Amino acid sequence: MKPSRNLILVLCTTLVLGFLYYSSERISSQGWSHKSLYDKQGFLLKLDCKLPLELIIKYNNLSEGACKPGYAAAKMAAIHPKFTKLVPMFLDPNYKRFSRIDNFPPPFGVKSQERIIDVLLSEMKNYGLGEELDSMSCKTCVIVGNGGILTSKSLGSKIDQFDVVVRLNQAPVKGFEKDVGSKTTLRITYPEGAIQKTEHYESESLFVLSAFKAQDFKWLQHMVFNKRLISTDGFWKSVAQHVPREPSEMRILNPYFIQEAAFQLIGLPYNKGQMGNGNIPTLGAVAITMALHNCDEVAVAGFGYNLSTPHAPLHYYEKTKMSAIKESWTHNISKEKKFLMKLVKAGVVQDLTGGICGAVC
Repeated sequence: MKPSRNLILVLCTTLVLGFLYYSSERISSQGWSHKSLYDKQGFLLKLDCKLPLELIIKYNNLSEGACKPGYAAAKMAAIHPKFTKLVPMFLDPNYKRFSRIDNFPPPFGVKSQERIIDVLLSEMKNYGLGEELDSMSCKTCVIVGNGGILTSKSLGSKIDQFDVVVRLNQAPVKGFEKDVGSKTTLRITYPEGAIQKTEHYESESLFVLSAFKAQDFKWLQHMVFNKRLISTDGFWKSVAQHVPREPSEMRILNPYFIQEAAFQLIGLPYNKGQMGNGNIPTLGAVAITMALHNCDEVAVAGFGYNLSTPHAPLHYYEKTKMSAIKESWTHNISKEKKFLMKLVKAGVVQDLTGGICGAVC
């Protein structure tokens, strides 16, 4: 009797262990299979422009051409599940609630710059796009890059139809309206990239600082309080001495977008949270990341370097050729292009000039 009972116990134990082993292997293989759906940055490996069923249902009843609320963020979350729409465009007096920027120095955060930022924000007094735009339930945005691909595209009138038109650095508008439009909602720049001749500024637009180093906040302080900049130490080229804007028309771009673009979306080297080793995204990529969080529909124009055409214009406003591009110690153009291609291929953003993917997407 005892031998048979022992045999049954052994068989039962073996069966239980076998079942647990099989189950763990199956769970493990399913987990591995799930992980393999995404690349290292968390994007789906297989991208297409098809809408998920829940988005088809959500937007099915909208009239053609109507702004689709939450569209860009929803599409982004569909291809990058960790993406969440939580972050405002500009710093406001409650910026310290974002622990992710509080732990990093510029350009990825505000560490050690809190005192000067508090002074700046106190003088600015405004922290949004403006009452009219902030109250809109659905906003369309276009990021206008500076690429030569804009030349002769006659996209000016189309660009001006967007609710928010974002321009970068000192790219001019006057004289190029047919191709780049005449409307500017905000111009994002840093000291070395800012327009230096005050007469070249648009009559109405927000001036937005994207700070890449501590010195940039000190420069902005001089601009906000309209004080003469005595020293330009710490800048890599000449900077604007005056910005023809009232403090209420100036903003500080949330550095969260630089950090997210660099480390989460593009996959640039972490470098212990310090600038260097090719880990700075271009201002265009930062602006697009900002728009994904704050705009319902996002388009871009003037993006994409085609290095196979060395004699093509690099920028729409000057004669410098594409061949002038050199490998940058701050940016990683190839990695950034892969990131932008994902957004276009999945229909997260619309590329009006078709320079990001070319014939690939």
